[in-house]
Amino acid sequence: MSTDEVLLDAEQRMEKAVSVLSHNLTGIRTGRANPGLVDSIRVEAYGSQTPLKQLASIGTPEPQQIVIRPYDTSVIKEIEKAIVAGDLGLNPQNDGRLIRINIPPLSTEVRKKMVARIKELAEDAKISIRNIRRDANKAADTAEKEKEISEDDRDKLKNDVQELTKKYEAQATEAAKGREAEVLDE
Repeated sequence: MSTDEVLLDAEQRMEKAVSVLSHNLTGIRTGRANPGLVDSIRVEAYGSQTPLKQLASIGTPEPQQIVIRPYDTSVIKEIEKAIVAGDLGLNPQNDGRLIRINIPPLSTEVRKKMVARIKELAEDAKISIRNIRRDANKAADTAEKEKEISEDDRDKLKNDVQELTKKYEAQATEAAKGREAEVLDE
């Protein structure tokens, strides 16, 4: 593997780690309604587990309410069951055409739990990024041992990988801080 290939691979994988973190953070509840709260719910419909967003449009007409409008009203009961089974602490109200979910304000205790979960997710992302750095450094050492690159190139590659690591760890920290602020903000 050339130095460019190692760097590109590391960067793509680190980008993916931050992307996964961002996606996971959208599922964390804040005091406001957010379609991301129900995005991860899978519904038993048409004989298979289907993501909710493929079965319905999800909107937030008010800051404290999520409205789910199924494309096919015959699956509304299954959607309602999936939301209740999703263990999100949400209470769906089904009127036969759409489902409304009122988002209750978060207590201080729940907010603290959410912040702890955000920190946990951010740390997981940082661990992934560091593991990617380790893999890239290992690839650099291997390439140098096999005389594919010089010692100087190996050291430069390791420095470049370290810079990428710092950059993506900072992005993970920023994403987590932003979400924490949303959770703590009323």
